[in-house]
Amino acid sequence: MSNIYEQDLARNAANFVALSPVSFVERSAEVFGDLAAVVHGACRTTWAQTRDRSARLAAALRALGVGRGSTVSVMLPNTPEMVEAHYAVPALNAVLNTLNTRLDAALLAWQMNHCEVAVLITDREFAPLMAPALQLLREQFGRDPVVIDVADSEYTGPGELLGTHDYETLLSRHAPLDRLDGPADEWDAIAVSYTSGTTGDPKGVVTHHRGAYLNAVCNAATWTLPNFPVYLWTLPRCRPMARPWARSCSAATS
Repeated sequence: MSNIYEQDLARNAANFVALSPVSFVERSAEVFGDLAAVVHGACRTTWAQTRDRSARLAAALRALGVGRGSTVSVMLPNTPEMVEAHYAVPALNAVLNTLNTRLDAALLAWQMNHCEVAVLITDREFAPLMAPALQLLREQFGRDPVVIDVADSEYTGPGELLGTHDYETLLSRHAPLDRLDGPADEWDAIAVSYTSGTTGDPKGVVTHHRGAYLNAVCNAATWTLPNFPVYLWTLPRCRPMARPWARSCSAATS
């Protein structure tokens, strides 16, 4: 002990919790559980339902071996599944890697190998791109991740299923985790994102839980986010509606 303010003032559960955006969904489900969280076509999801689905996804990923330091890559548009992944993956202290839909198969394979992807969640809309990316990942890098297919309720175009798991079926087989806790250390990685690699190999940027939490709080203040915002997604799929009340209250971006 170097001064009186260190005497009997050690960190404990009563006075310290690691900062993590995972806490947002737990609080929202508890306090505003009956309010709308996500609107996606005909789908209307409350905060309680969003939390439940995120906790089911977390349970499913944990059953697949995902844990601290594991990487889960996602190839998804801004759909409910993307929102759920942003809570489920960091709740397991795993790392989320959101893939850029505009890259080619070779760059995607390189990135997934570099971040040592364990599980890939991919929308069947992107199957023409992800099928060759997965083939390159296996043949060139010897990496074979578990693939979970998402069949978006608002997408009616072509696209094959690439994996052995269907997203909705997987969620239905697992009870939700009792609590989405996040990490013990807020310095732990929450996400890894890559540059496009136009001038060489892509560069990876690692974000920690504390940084993601503070960035979310900063965004709410900077945007003057109103009470009870709802994330609203409408066609065309690449452009969310530009309404102040429709801004995203999650970190779901791709």
